[in-house]
Amino acid sequence: MTHRPEFLIAATKSGSGKTLLTLGILAALRKRGYNVQPFKCGPDFIDPSLHRLMVERESYNLDLRMMGDKGCRDSYKRYSRDADIVVTEGVMGLFDGGIASSAELAKKLRVPVLLIIDVRSAAESVAAIVKGFEMYDPDVKLCGVICNRIGSERHRDLIDQAVNSHCKTPIVGHFPRNDSFEMPSRHLGLHMGHEIGPELLEVDTLVKAIEGNIDLDAILNQSGQKLSMSQGDIQQKKSEKMRLAVAYDEAFCFYYPENFDILRRHGITPVFFSPLYDEAVPEDVSGIYFGGGYPELHAPQLSNNGPMIDSIRAWADHDGFVYGECGGFMYMCSSLADAQGNVHPMTDLFHVKVQMKERLSSLGYREATLLHDSPIGNSGDICYGHEFHYSEIIERDKELDFLYKLQDARLEGCLRGNCLGSYVHLHFSRTAFLLNTLLRRLPDSC
Repeated sequence: MTHRPEFLIAATKSGSGKTLLTLGILAALRKRGYNVQPFKCGPDFIDPSLHRLMVERESYNLDLRMMGDKGCRDSYKRYSRDADIVVTEGVMGLFDGGIASSAELAKKLRVPVLLIIDVRSAAESVAAIVKGFEMYDPDVKLCGVICNRIGSERHRDLIDQAVNSHCKTPIVGHFPRNDSFEMPSRHLGLHMGHEIGPELLEVDTLVKAIEGNIDLDAILNQSGQKLSMSQGDIQQKKSEKMRLAVAYDEAFCFYYPENFDILRRHGITPVFFSPLYDEAVPEDVSGIYFGGGYPELHAPQLSNNGPMIDSIRAWADHDGFVYGECGGFMYMCSSLADAQGNVHPMTDLFHVKVQMKERLSSLGYREATLLHDSPIGNSGDICYGHEFHYSEIIERDKELDFLYKLQDARLEGCLRGNCLGSYVHLHFSRTAFLLNTLLRRLPDSC
């Protein structure tokens, strides 16, 4: 059976340089001529967009909490079947996150781990770190270690001697300290790939640094895998049953790429439009989907696009289906107050006011139980998603129904007629029943 390299890039902790080195490795492999399929462990929207920038190929999330074991394995199989190399970027530290950790995903996919260690302010002690990661879970196989932020040749020699004497895992890279390799960031994390472009990441310089300091051949040799997880194909439904307007621009750019494929496999065609630049909702659609993103950074332009707001309100007033997540939910509210306190009127589909905060308001996985029958499901149905935002509700119409009850008994979201919105981002892999319900309850087009 044919073998190919497949591995997961993890770190001992957050902030170790995992994303930068992942991007560099992806770009270097692509420059060598390989067809590389990237994945991202966890619910992150931003890292996959950066992966895509490096390899010109869509990167997909693999999240055991939101998608389940089967969902992750199916996605891995589907999207990697024609790749030469498969690279998955982990999340946080290798063992952080319980059942959603990088370690658990590596075991489910049966791929080895390339471990990144930030070695600043440590030398021989790095061997103890490697040894601990080797022993903590014997079912997690390490294929190599990259020592990041090496300070000098002496620093490198001390680490090598200790690790080679006490550990089984080979060191396959020593990446130097270099302040020029910094990832631009803001309140929700790094910038999206479409915002920064390859020139701001100095990709050519990064690739030269990767090739000069990391033994890519050793990594590829150590991570060869049988193709049993990835061979074959999965048939997709192609008949169009419904058209769904999807907001997609700088303000609304947080979507799990696989969600669009899942929509298409159910016969739902995404029709993309821009609340920033367009003047009306697309014609001949059955509903509107507002994903997350950065409406707070574009609030004046969203607020001043009166024709689009009028079109959305008219749609909702005629009992049209509208679904919003996080930033999309904020756009569906009455107003959005930015971090400076400036208040910007929004679409007012929900009589709710939201305010940006300086600190994180909520973060974590959510098991959300529908409280009412709706276009996407029945009362009692459970949806799986993730919540991450810096805004919060400061005023809410008391007559407005809640959409979900969360696992901690907190009530979340809004429901008014066929308009639904909440701070929870859903992955449709484990909640495909939502789409089946949507197809039954909405007309083909309006």
